[in-house]
Amino acid sequence: MTLVVVVGGIPAAAAAQQETASVSFENQATGGTTVTVDSVTLPDGGFVTIHDASVTDGNVLGSVVGSSTYLDAGTHENVTVHLDEPVGESGTFVAMPHMDSDGDRVYSFVAANGEADGPYTADGSAVVDTAMVNASATVSMSDQPTTGDSVVVDRVELSQGGFVTIHDATVTEGAVFESIRGTSAYLPAGVHENVRVELDAPVTENTTLVPMAHMDTDGDEMYTFPESEGEADGPYTADGSAVVDTAMAMPSDTASVNYTAQATGGYSLVVDSAYLPDGGFVTIHDGTVTDGQVFESIRGTSAYLEPGLHRDVRVTLDSPLNETTTVVPMAHMDTDGDETYTFPESEGEADGPYTADGSAVVDSGNATVSASVDYTMKSSDGATVVVDRVELSEGGFVTIHDPSLSGGAVFDSVVGTSMYLPAGVHEDVEVTLDEPIRSSQVLTPMAHMDTNDNEAYDFVTSEGESDGPFTADGGAVVASAHTSVNAVVTAMDQSGDGTTVTVESVTLHDGGFVTVHDATVTEGQVFESVRGTSAYLEPGTHENVEITLDTPLEESGTVVPMAHMDTNGNEAYDFVTGEGENDGPYVAAGGAVVTTADYTVEGTMTDEPTETMTDEPTTEMTDESMETTSESSTDAPGFGLVAALVALVAAALVAVRRR
Repeated sequence: MTLVVVVGGIPAAAAAQQETASVSFENQATGGTTVTVDSVTLPDGGFVTIHDASVTDGNVLGSVVGSSTYLDAGTHENVTVHLDEPVGESGTFVAMPHMDSDGDRVYSFVAANGEADGPYTADGSAVVDTAMVNASATVSMSDQPTTGDSVVVDRVELSQGGFVTIHDATVTEGAVFESIRGTSAYLPAGVHENVRVELDAPVTENTTLVPMAHMDTDGDEMYTFPESEGEADGPYTADGSAVVDTAMAMPSDTASVNYTAQATGGYSLVVDSAYLPDGGFVTIHDGTVTDGQVFESIRGTSAYLEPGLHRDVRVTLDSPLNETTTVVPMAHMDTDGDETYTFPESEGEADGPYTADGSAVVDSGNATVSASVDYTMKSSDGATVVVDRVELSEGGFVTIHDPSLSGGAVFDSVVGTSMYLPAGVHEDVEVTLDEPIRSSQVLTPMAHMDTNDNEAYDFVTSEGESDGPFTADGGAVVASAHTSVNAVVTAMDQSGDGTTVTVESVTLHDGGFVTVHDATVTEGQVFESVRGTSAYLEPGTHENVEITLDTPLEESGTVVPMAHMDTNGNEAYDFVTGEGENDGPYVAAGGAVVTTADYTVEGTMTDEPTETMTDEPTTEMTDESMETTSESSTDAPGFGLVAALVALVAAALVAVRRR
């Protein structure tokens, strides 16, 4: 059911919009990182955004917990929305269709202080729907061969941490404890893929198994469900039932290997799956193996693999491939039990191939020599992005494109490029963005060549004449993933009498503070380094925030502005007095969201600034969100609209209660 709620005060451009926008958002369970909107209609394209219930308390911008990718005009069903911060508690959430008023395909409503990408309206009201979202879990497992001693669960998502337990089908007959075959190690909240579970009670015949997501109710990270007779570590539930999947486990003595044709920089290949009943290796042969070149065809071998099923096995090649070719992954045994591959050295006496029906167990497919890029969902400080892995057959670059790429903005979508990367494998490649991005979005790293051999990225300046992308199968070599941006801080080098510091810009998606630390924070002086903190800052972007220092700077040096949350919601900075229990820093990529700047204290013996940690905003610390307020917060544009939106969702919730 679609609800419309009055938004008074929405800018004319927004109020004049669409007559037929709609959204349907049903009650559901989530593992914490995504929700699904059943249907949304966007007459002019845009987004569907998820707010938490705090929007009814006036927290219009800070209530945004996630937004979809850009959606073209029309109706979209079963839209998955990635949440910027995992949901750990059940509650009411609000789905709201939003416009793309600035046409950049990035949802910037919060960062723009409500001045861009406002909600669709109908009859003067915003269009919304609400749903109860149960913070729970998801689990999926596919049919598979097994040695009987272990199985692999494809994917587990837990909102609060716990375990995945393998039951047999007798659980459906009420044998709750007796059906338990094995349990994983403790899994923290989040998404876990290819989780191997060792079975306490082996599978000896084709058996239906029931993987079940279990909580860690006593917080000891030990699975005590059976010992406690169900008093502790019970299953996650959704709609009154345990969160489970079913799969057939089939004991087998026959090895298998599966490979999908792929692009590579030539230095490694990924085998989709390998089942090795007695353990062993996956060896990559080239096509000459079919001509009898048994040893000469070997291009690389995996590390030792334990008995059982393995997925996404990366094999590093002994020498790079230099041209596109057919490759033949082959399952090999560990016949001498030393967990070292000695097939060629032993001239075939040891570690020979697994066989089936008298033939070696193999698969085959093309390996296109070009490049590969791996990029997974992550957080960013808005100033830098870390690409997990780049493999290049020739030297080049990895370039970050924003969502406007999908609209054909080949050059304008470029937001940052790495330094020159020589041919080879590069992991955790940090790319400094040309300008900070202030909103969560899907980013697309793309592998680019260095066609003019000058080790400088000229693709944009040459309008595509130089340094074009690596390609495979007729398309550019790319990877794409949701990138969360919840806080961004920038500051310029400056001078003064040491009593104030000006932060050029700070974006806080949940509100909070910006705190000025001195450089001793890098030496572990977390509290002692605090020199001053802004007033509370509303969610959104604040510019030229002047902070009066409680402890003035007496000499020139580096200052470290840091984005802090308002975790206890009292709009007062309690990080120091609470010894870190409250109002911790915003974090991204494992670190606090910070920037650095040189500060010259005028009139001192030396006005020369000390060495800076970096001139670019960086971010890193821990997974918490904070909020900040400043004297300029009430003057930030768009907050009149924010206040109006509060009434909008409050009315929506009232309407829901009347369904």
